[in-house]
Amino acid sequence: MRRALVMITHGPLCHPCGRNFSSTSSRRASWGFIGLGQMGYSMAKNLRLKISPSDILIVCDTDTNTTAKFVQEMSATDKFDIQVAKSARELAEKSETIISSLPGPESVKQVFDSILGEQVPLPSRRERLFIDCSTIDLTTSHDVARAVISSGSGQFVDAPMSGGVVGAQTASLTFMFGASGSAQLVDRVTSVLLLMGKKAWHLGVQGAGLSGKLANNYLLAISNIATAEAMNMGIKSGLDPKGLSEMINSSTGRCWSSAVNNPVPGIIETAPACRNYEGGFGIHLMKKDLKLATEMAQEFQAPLILAEKALEIYNQAESIHPGKDFSVVYQYIANQ
Repeated sequence: MRRALVMITHGPLCHPCGRNFSSTSSRRASWGFIGLGQMGYSMAKNLRLKISPSDILIVCDTDTNTTAKFVQEMSATDKFDIQVAKSARELAEKSETIISSLPGPESVKQVFDSILGEQVPLPSRRERLFIDCSTIDLTTSHDVARAVISSGSGQFVDAPMSGGVVGAQTASLTFMFGASGSAQLVDRVTSVLLLMGKKAWHLGVQGAGLSGKLANNYLLAISNIATAEAMNMGIKSGLDPKGLSEMINSSTGRCWSSAVNNPVPGIIETAPACRNYEGGFGIHLMKKDLKLATEMAQEFQAPLILAEKALEIYNQAESIHPGKDFSVVYQYIANQ
């Protein structure tokens, strides 16, 4: 009987590029990475640099240009064994540890449906581990976890991250993960995540990582707006922007949005505000996370008093500044 998780995709989700798979078996550890987006690309780079040089890294992405660039870039620095899978299914068949970093719930559903939805079950491997770093809703994550475990395909862990594109590039991400299983599983997940970040928090059973991430990002959504309002108020009153920022960051108002991702141009050189709000954490992604946090809060009857107004502000800001980092909300507020 066909195992259809949510929907059956038509055609491969990932495209071939680079070297084909060898038909011979190997004792080298095999790693798989699905999704080479803004976050995933750098995460996969750091993974390849830190695992054993003899290990195999298999990558998969719908964009053939991205996979080609990844293979070329990594091969230029050293003779790493990097392979590109034709599909997520092929990658899963060949890998012991599979990490995915995907844009949202629908992408996760499609990928895991392609992996688990074939008439021939995925070859059973007790040691196969799926670590999904996507920020999605709890229901989808629970459904995927059940499908992976019930089919005997391996273990599934939710492990979203915080730290943005800079954190992915510098391997300084903070991961929060949910794992239902033994202490050995938790230790294994932790060791994998620390290849791509600086901290890995085990928050509880499967799904707990996403609960923690959505709580964190709700707070981030609000503090970003508050930072933009406070900076705008101070600047319009005549305060020097840099002096105001330094004062806030040595006082009780200090937060990530003020100290690292300050929304005012000219304050933090590495912040998106200093490059016309390009790169960083897209405003559309913040809107997605706000909606997911609101859904979770409704499920557990936890009031989010500021959520509706915050989403309204981000919607209005995006209509004027589409495709920008979410800190561009400062420009929307300053030009009211």
